[in-house]
Amino acid sequence: MEIVSAELMVKTHVLSVLVENRAGTLSRVAGLFSRRGFNIDSLTVGETEDKDISRMTIAVCGDDSILEQIVKQLGKLVDVISIRKLDDELCIKREIMLVKVRANEQNRSAIVEVAAIFRSRVIDISTSTITIEATGSSDKLDGLLQLLRPYGILEMARTGLVALERGPKVLSKDE
Repeated sequence: MEIVSAELMVKTHVLSVLVENRAGTLSRVAGLFSRRGFNIDSLTVGETEDKDISRMTIAVCGDDSILEQIVKQLGKLVDVISIRKLDDELCIKREIMLVKVRANEQNRSAIVEVAAIFRSRVIDISTSTITIEATGSSDKLDGLLQLLRPYGILEMARTGLVALERGPKVLSKDE
């Protein structure tokens, strides 16, 4: 009989949630997590193709029972239209990052090369800095940061995770 550690069962889950696009919705969702003692690893919110509906992409770490509790509690909120747990293999996940790096004449071309390897774009250059825009998986962005750290990261902003299911399947208000 094989024993599986409880730590191994804890993983990051990604939820796609359609909500009413109105004042207070984000506060109610965040409050639910706070009251229950759940931590949100990443939260992005934006209007959908329907201006009255927003999509929240929520990344939360926990085991399956915690995920089940979260889904049930979210489903009880009046602003929530529909919820779906996204399967890692069946969804596309991306993040955007802007990072400002210390640069000078001697290292500028090396920083630009690193950005190019990661298919990132240099969007601003000054005499002492380079600002890079990168899009991709969280792992890709972490890899880029690792290579830029020796130059000196001065400032960074990340959007958090956005995700959609692959193929024709869509999350709709009719679910």
